[in-house]
Amino acid sequence: MSLEIGIVGLPNVGKSTLFNALTQAGAAVAGYPFTTIEPNVGVVPVPDSRLEALAVVVSPERVVPTTLRVVDIAGLVRGASHGEGLGNQFLGHIRTVDAIAMVVRGFEDPDVPHVTAELDPRADVETVDLELMLADLATVERRLEKVRTQAKGAKGTFDAELAALEGLQARLARGAPARGSDLPEPERALARELELLSAKPRLYVVNVGEADLPDGGRYADAVRQIAQAQGAEVVVLCAALEAELAEWPIEEATAYREQELGSSASGLALFIGAGYRVLDLITLYTITGGKEVRAWTLQRGATALDAAGAIHSDMARGFIRAEVMDADELIRAGSPAALREQGKVRIEGRDYVVRDGDVVHVRFSV
Repeated sequence: MSLEIGIVGLPNVGKSTLFNALTQAGAAVAGYPFTTIEPNVGVVPVPDSRLEALAVVVSPERVVPTTLRVVDIAGLVRGASHGEGLGNQFLGHIRTVDAIAMVVRGFEDPDVPHVTAELDPRADVETVDLELMLADLATVERRLEKVRTQAKGAKGTFDAELAALEGLQARLARGAPARGSDLPEPERALARELELLSAKPRLYVVNVGEADLPDGGRYADAVRQIAQAQGAEVVVLCAALEAELAEWPIEEATAYREQELGSSASGLALFIGAGYRVLDLITLYTITGGKEVRAWTLQRGATALDAAGAIHSDMARGFIRAEVMDADELIRAGSPAALREQGKVRIEGRDYVVRDGDVVHVRFSV
């Protein structure tokens, strides 16, 4: 699997600038609403220092990173769920993503007018959340109408689904998202099935001015309070700066970040890290006969059999065992043979729970 994140937010908050910074895809950027008329989709390799170090050890013909897929839609405005603006037309494009990244404006610029008279991150988040929940409510009500019709000829068959749908309908109607620890499991499962936007894991990106880095100032503090209450992740960055640094040589951009911002991590790395944490993902690696080193994204808690299936369905069907090494130990040892001599290559069965950083070689029969 690869990580897929949908970007939402009000107009003129820097969504397309962030998209360009992350993907270098060249989406149109301007200081007026609805610059993004068609959804932008970009795929970018995930930065991975362990993968690079493994490539030095193995010297393969190919190095294949895992990827991030980013979908950027038009800015949402109040009333989007009822046809205002353009964003509602494209909400369907982000129903299949793994997580939602809400971009919140945390910079002041008279040349880029905000949709309201004053910046208020809390109000902006509430506006976007409301539109997502109203869009979800419309989805639930369409399904509810269909199931009620089906239930007329099959007494009792659809009672459980109807109860879950009615629960989701009531929740969304009172302005509560389709996620949270208080959401009953039948409703949670149905929200996943319906791909409700307000049910998806959330991360916030506060787009601030360069002078407010790295903490982001009072606007970022306001978003952190919201995120803390939701158990969400927060990334603070300057999208304009990230877009500029993306054009620099890597060494120069890294040096600038370290000297001026106190961190070598790029906006892409921060964004991906937050996505992995909010989705509880890990990275495993495969080394194919010294010819290819590849990174794979896997859900934390997945087994060796799950990993085999992610690599190739034949491996899962004919799974025999997994030979497992720790990537950091392999890098220090200098070669798989040296690590094997140290007795640090483990043989694991199908129920072994894969750890972040495992290098896995699956033995299977065809």
